[in-house]
Amino acid sequence: MIKPSVQERIQQLLSSRVGVHVEVISVRSVGGGSINEAYQLITNSGTFFVKVNSASKFPSMFKKEALGLEALAATNTIHIPNVIGFSEEGEDAFLLLDWVEKGTTSTSFWEDFGHQLGQLHKCTHTNFGWTNDNYIGSLVQYNSWTKSWSSFFIEQRIDPQLKLAVEKGLIDAHKLESFHQLYKQIENIFPNEPPALLHGDLWSGNYMVTAAGEPMIMDPAVYYGHREMDIAMTQLFGGFDGRLYEAYNEEYPLNDGWQDRMTMCNLYPLLVHVNLFGSSYLSQVNAVLKQYS
Repeated sequence: MIKPSVQERIQQLLSSRVGVHVEVISVRSVGGGSINEAYQLITNSGTFFVKVNSASKFPSMFKKEALGLEALAATNTIHIPNVIGFSEEGEDAFLLLDWVEKGTTSTSFWEDFGHQLGQLHKCTHTNFGWTNDNYIGSLVQYNSWTKSWSSFFIEQRIDPQLKLAVEKGLIDAHKLESFHQLYKQIENIFPNEPPALLHGDLWSGNYMVTAAGEPMIMDPAVYYGHREMDIAMTQLFGGFDGRLYEAYNEEYPLNDGWQDRMTMCNLYPLLVHVNLFGSSYLSQVNAVLKQYS
């Protein structure tokens, strides 16, 4: 269960927000992924969701997640959980959000999702990157501002994960030449588009249906990137209806051949999964290399 010291810090944060003493009435453990503990907190001032992890093992993780959630929410395009606050004092860090009740999909859920995702991607920047490095899962995600998508994709996405996999002994060093040959093609593979504000980790575990039947996205790895990265991530493990893509293309049409580029986009999350979960994902990485060899 949640540590008494963490609960006390949460009560202090909530009390400072509402101006009266807030007391936690009950705590219930809920799913929080592989690196976090997560809880529903019922208080005398409402119901909240809190994630807890190691402040030293994942420095500033929740601060960066909060900044990403707030940036997504500021676009007013798609439902985002409201950030109450975070703390990184002591051993345990936590992120406190409003509790969102789950519901069932409305008849227009997938169409709404597609249109709203397209609207989010219309939020642009002059460069690719983000105001700070953040996290993809438990790994650092590098976000140095870069003018060129091909340079960003190679230098900030693929190369750091590749080097980490080689250091861990998960990818043989002789494979590096295959990646270097691939790098020469990147500039000609992706269509030229403005940087889009991305969720950054848009697999099926990172969206939910609200009580009103509407889409909500959470647990982001936010940056300005090529919008096909988000689209590809929705297809990597499935769980998204085809109506989403139809509606997205009505809202913000993708360039011709986008389906063929999905495997290239997903080279990044596949390498992340190699580093997080081991060599079982190497066959998919090798398939991408073979496709473009």
